[in-house]
Amino acid sequence: MTLQQLAYFAAAVEHGSFSAAADALYIAQPSLSEQIRRLENELGVALFVRTNRRLILTEAAQLLLPHAQRTLASAREAADSVRGVRTLTGGTVAFGTFSSAHHLLLTELIAIFHGRHPQVHVRMVSLNSSEVADAVRDGALEAGLVALPVDDRGLDVSPVVWTSEAVYLSTEPSRTSQPVTPAELASSQLILPEARSGSADPTRRQLLERSQKAGVSLVPTVEVESPASALALAARGVGDTVISLPLAQYLGYAGRLHWASFDPPLYETFAFVTRHDAHLSPATRVLMQLASRHLQQLERTGETAD
Repeated sequence: MTLQQLAYFAAAVEHGSFSAAADALYIAQPSLSEQIRRLENELGVALFVRTNRRLILTEAAQLLLPHAQRTLASAREAADSVRGVRTLTGGTVAFGTFSSAHHLLLTELIAIFHGRHPQVHVRMVSLNSSEVADAVRDGALEAGLVALPVDDRGLDVSPVVWTSEAVYLSTEPSRTSQPVTPAELASSQLILPEARSGSADPTRRQLLERSQKAGVSLVPTVEVESPASALALAARGVGDTVISLPLAQYLGYAGRLHWASFDPPLYETFAFVTRHDAHLSPATRVLMQLASRHLQQLERTGETAD
C-alpha cells in the first residue's frame, strides 16, 4: 500500500469515476485504474462496484475511506512541518565556531543571516576547535568552523577557507626584533589561552610539535581561557603571548604590543567540518557560504593592514 494508491482511491471516491479523478489529478486514467487495482490486490478486497454511470463503494471501501483520508492528511502535515527548513522560513541552524570567532566573525555573520532569513532560529556555539569537532561528530551541531588540526574521525573537512598568522607578542621590543625560534619561545614567560583544552588546542599542538622537534619543553607560566585575557596580561607585562595577528589587530593590541613572526612562520588554518556524508540543511549551507565570504573579506583586510 502506498500514499499514491490511497490518494487515487480518495480521488475516485470524491469525483465518482476513474476518469473524473484522473482528470482532476492530471494523469492518464489507465494509470489511476492500475494503482487502484494494485491496492485492491494488496487488501484482498474489491473497493468499487463499477457501473456505467458512477462508482459504488463497497463495504470495504467505506471502512477504508476515513483511514485513507487521515493518512493522507498526516502525510501533508509531515511535509508541511519541514517546509520551513527547506524554504528557510523556519527551523534551526546549529553551528559551532572556534572560540575567538565572536571577535572576528559572529556579529556580522549573524546580523547578515538574520536579516535575510529572520524566521530561522540561529544557535551559534563558540568552543575550542577540538570541542567543536567533537560536537559535530556527536550530532549536537550540524557543522562547524574550526582551526586545524582536529580529530577528523567520522568527519568531512572542507578545503581551507581562511589562513591567519599566529605571532609572538611582548611589551619588550628586544624580544621581537627578529623571528622567534622554538628555543626562544620555550625560555620565555609565556601566557597561553585555551586553558581548558590545553594541548588539544590546534595552535598549542603546533607549538608543542615544534618544541619537541627542537628538543625543548614548552611550559606556560600562565594559562587563561580567553585570548583577550592573554593579550591584556601581556600588555601589563606579566609575560608574552602567542595570538592570531588578525585577532590582536582587531582587539587593538597590535599597536600596543611589539610582535614578531616565528621561525618558521606559524599559520592557523581554518576549515568547515561536517559529519561524514551528512545531508546539510539549506540554512546551514547558506550560513557556511556567508561565513566563507566574510573570512575572505577579513583576509583581504588583514593583508591591507599588514
